[in-house]
Amino acid sequence: MSRIGYTLAILASSVLASACTDDLPTSDNSGVAPTDTSGSTTTTFDHDNTTSISPWELLDRLTKEGPPTFTSHMHSCPKVKYATLGQVLQGVGISTASTSTTGVAAGDLYTNGMAALGAANYANRIRENIAITTSGASREFDIFAAGAPEVMTAFTNNAIARCPGAQLFDAAGACQTSGITCLIGQPASSHHVEFCNLTVNSASDVATGKKLAVAAILAAAYTCE
Repeated sequence: MSRIGYTLAILASSVLASACTDDLPTSDNSGVAPTDTSGSTTTTFDHDNTTSISPWELLDRLTKEGPPTFTSHMHSCPKVKYATLGQVLQGVGISTASTSTTGVAAGDLYTNGMAALGAANYANRIRENIAITTSGASREFDIFAAGAPEVMTAFTNNAIARCPGAQLFDAAGACQTSGITCLIGQPASSHHVEFCNLTVNSASDVATGKKLAVAAILAAAYTCE
């Protein structure tokens, strides 16, 4: 018998031996329904495995919203590019050239935060990061918090060219719709105003509350929150 014949004979005998043995692995699924999950409502998210969408409902949703390849582009949330963020800051009255001896001025945080904000590193041939990172979002909020006084001063002096006459706070410290609209770049709703007033009134004092409200509004508008 040739070498190939011996090999085939060994393979055939091994298959027959495994078919005749009783030591095959078994799985016991008794008492487990197909819709059960290994976790419970106290340890994992409670997924509903009993409902399903009908093809007609799915077709209707795709007709109205478009296919996933389209909606992923329309509703995605990339980070604001570094240069664009600088223009946004200047547009709301924050100077990107401002400095401070303590290094906490908005301009300092922006200029020295290129790496955290994912700016392009042309010397090392690294493109700008288009995804939002924890460090980038944190640095961006720090910039908004540090620059909040500059924003309020610009509104007080009517120095924001894109929103002439807009008012952020009235004499009593209440938030104004025109100022919020100017900050977020779209018509402010009653919920925006409510959130702003809640932030102001929940702070230790009105001045601190105004700064927090401005920073929170900007962060919500430019960090996809």
